[in-house]
Amino acid sequence: MKESLRQHLLQTCTDEELKRWYDPLSFDYSEENKRLTVGFPHAFFARWFESEIQDKFEAQLNMFLGNGYVVSYKDSDTPERLRGVQVADVVKRIDFPFGQEFTFDTFLINKKNYFPIASAKEVAKQSGSLFNPFIICGPGGSGKTHLLKSVANEIAKKHDYSTIFMGSLEELNSLYSIRFKGDPFKARNHLFEYNFLFIDDFHKIKEHPYFQQELVNIFNHFYDNKKQMVLACREKVTSYDFLDDNLQSRLGWGLIVTLKEPDLEIRVGYIQRQVRAKRLSLSKEQVLTLAQRFTDFRYLQGILLKLFAFKELVKQDLSQKDFEHILANTEEKTTDDLTPKKILSVVAEHFSVHVKDLTGTKRHQHIAHARQVAMYLCRQMLSTSYPALGRAFGGKDHSTVLYSVKKIDQLQEDDFELKQLLKTLKNKCRMS
Repeated sequence: MKESLRQHLLQTCTDEELKRWYDPLSFDYSEENKRLTVGFPHAFFARWFESEIQDKFEAQLNMFLGNGYVVSYKDSDTPERLRGVQVADVVKRIDFPFGQEFTFDTFLINKKNYFPIASAKEVAKQSGSLFNPFIICGPGGSGKTHLLKSVANEIAKKHDYSTIFMGSLEELNSLYSIRFKGDPFKARNHLFEYNFLFIDDFHKIKEHPYFQQELVNIFNHFYDNKKQMVLACREKVTSYDFLDDNLQSRLGWGLIVTLKEPDLEIRVGYIQRQVRAKRLSLSKEQVLTLAQRFTDFRYLQGILLKLFAFKELVKQDLSQKDFEHILANTEEKTTDDLTPKKILSVVAEHFSVHVKDLTGTKRHQHIAHARQVAMYLCRQMLSTSYPALGRAFGGKDHSTVLYSVKKIDQLQEDDFELKQLLKTLKNKCRMS
């Protein structure tokens, strides 16, 4: 088993690396009990392994063995063992219910983000007794979701992951409105069965102001019962002037950390890691080109996936010409910073109308058409729900938005000029 696992690890590690940290390990493997006991040569090695290698090792072990296995660690020369005293091994699950890619080990850090990562690791260890709520802030592409799920995966190693609620603010709201058909008591009691609460995209609470009081109830239960809460949002929650006073004050009871946008060094490191994992042959100049051009991790993931797909499906050797062609056909600007307000501004300028006309009730043909175009672009570029778009356009009914989006979608199929206009406006929105 040890040799088979070693061959698996060679996909992501060099032989020299494995000689340093893998070969000194001893294994006691039980297929029947789905348990692997890892032995260290001495205590110093054990401490080093825990701080430097363990996360990476467990993620790869999960990929090799699959879910349902546990791992324990022991070293051979602890004083207790030398005296013949039985020492209980710490048993950990190696499942990654929220994604194998979301670990502390795979989160590339620099000095700017040292404090948020160190705090997140502490939260994962303490489980509700130290920083509650723990709030991760940062712009799009800074790694909020990665860090959120890394904490959850780490907690899941020691706690049954069925006790962990993981979802976006939209999903939490849907739990109330759809699954439990608007019955807050049933939804609340269901949620209270969890011991850990992870909410992504918390900034979207702005689109659901009526849900804020319910969040106060949720907060009170989890806080009073020392159940860990972890939230992720784009800006610091202390800057949200739309929050209910009671909710905002409670959020301030915990620890708020801010992730900085990944700098060039981090982006280069990320690309190099992905290139090794996908076995892509990119030159140093090509890696630097990608890191300089694509500042958003989501776009980096997309372009690397394109390059990998080309290698797998078209030809193994990626020439410089192929590389440049793929980049030339990839949009550079992310839409993460786009908002309905920005799109409204671009459309209003193009049609020579005021933004308030687009969000108002005027039905002049020119204004109505511009409004429908703006609704269509918001839906296409932001994937915003119809009710939320209705609110963004001055309180319009969601059926009005749905009709407008469908109308423009149908018109542009046969109207070449409209199709080109929509393409032009999208580019302007990305560049604004």
